[in-house]
Amino acid sequence: MAPPRTTVDVTALLERGRTLATPVLRAAVERLAPPMDTVASYHFGWIDADGKPADGDGGKAVRPALAILSAEVTGAPPETGVPGAVAVELIHNFSLLHDDLMDGDEQRRHRDTVWKVHGPAQAILVGDALFALANEVLLEVATVEAGRAARRLAAATRALIDGQAQDISYEHRDRVSVEECLEMEGNKTGALIACASSVGAVLGGADDRTADALERYGYHLGLAFQAVDDLLGIWGDPVSTGKQAWSDLRQRKKSLPVVAALAADGAAAEQLGAILAADAESSDFAGFSEEEFAARAALIERAGGRDWTAAEARRQHTFALEALDVVDMPDRVRDQFTALADFVVVRKR
Repeated sequence: MAPPRTTVDVTALLERGRTLATPVLRAAVERLAPPMDTVASYHFGWIDADGKPADGDGGKAVRPALAILSAEVTGAPPETGVPGAVAVELIHNFSLLHDDLMDGDEQRRHRDTVWKVHGPAQAILVGDALFALANEVLLEVATVEAGRAARRLAAATRALIDGQAQDISYEHRDRVSVEECLEMEGNKTGALIACASSVGAVLGGADDRTADALERYGYHLGLAFQAVDDLLGIWGDPVSTGKQAWSDLRQRKKSLPVVAALAADGAAAEQLGAILAADAESSDFAGFSEEEFAARAALIERAGGRDWTAAEARRQHTFALEALDVVDMPDRVRDQFTALADFVVVRKR
C-alpha cells in the first residue's frame, strides 16, 4: 500500500520558488544596458510605467517552483536549482514579450504590455536580451551539469519558438485538427515546463533517465496547463486573468475548445464552423459586440469543446503523475510534484 500523501502548501511552494529566484533574476536584469533594464523591470512588475517601484503581479511562478523542486530529487539543496529556475523564467518572459506584440495583446497581469507602453522595438530588443541572459546565467555555473542543462534549455527554446510559429499559422487556417493543436501546445507550453521540471535535477547531477522522466512529467503537465489556459482564454473572469473577456476568440486562436468543437458532430459544430469561416473574411473584430463573442463561446460549449478540453486537462494531469513512477525520490518531493500538478488543473488564472 502506498504511503498516505502529506498535505502540501502549494502557495508556500510557489513562494519559495519566487523568493529564491527573484534576487538572481533581478541581478541578471540589472546587467542590461539602459533603457532595456528599465523596460524589463516594468515587464516583471518591479516598477510602474513611470519608473516608480511597484509590487506587480509577477505571474504564477510555477516554472521556478518546479526547477527548484527538481533539484531535491537528487538530494541536492533547493538552491542548486536556482540558476535553472532563473534561466527558464528568462526564456518564458522572452516569449511573453514577443507573443504580446505578435498577438496584439494590450494587457498582461492587469497592466499594459511592454509594447503598448515602451513601443514594439523595445519589446523585441528586451525579449532578445532575456534570451541571451538565460544562457549566460546557466553557463556561469561552469560545471559539466550546467552544459547538459544548457543543451536541454536550448532544445526546449527551439520547440517553444516552433510552437509559436505553428500558433500564428493556424490563425489563418479554417480548420486545425486536434492532433495539430496538441502538437503546437506541446511545443509552445509543454517543452519549457518539461525543461523546468528537470533542469534543477540535471544541475544536481541526475542521470539522463531521471531527467527524461521528469521532462515527461513536465511535458504532460504543460499540456494540462495549456488546456486550462485555453478554457480561461474564453471563459475566464477578466478580473482574475488580467485579460479581456473572450480574449482568445478576439485573436482568432485555434485553441483546444475551438478545435474540439469544430471536430464534433452536430448542428452547433456546423453553425460554429460557418460563423468562424465568415469571421476569417473580416479584417478585424473592432465592430463586434460582446454579445457576438458570447454567442461564439456558447456554440463552442454546446458543441462539446469546453467539456472535452476540461477532460483533456485531467487526462494530461494523469499522464504527468504516471511519468514520476520510474523516478526514485523522497516521498516529500513526490507529494510536492503532485500538488503542483493538482494546482495547475484547478487554477482560476
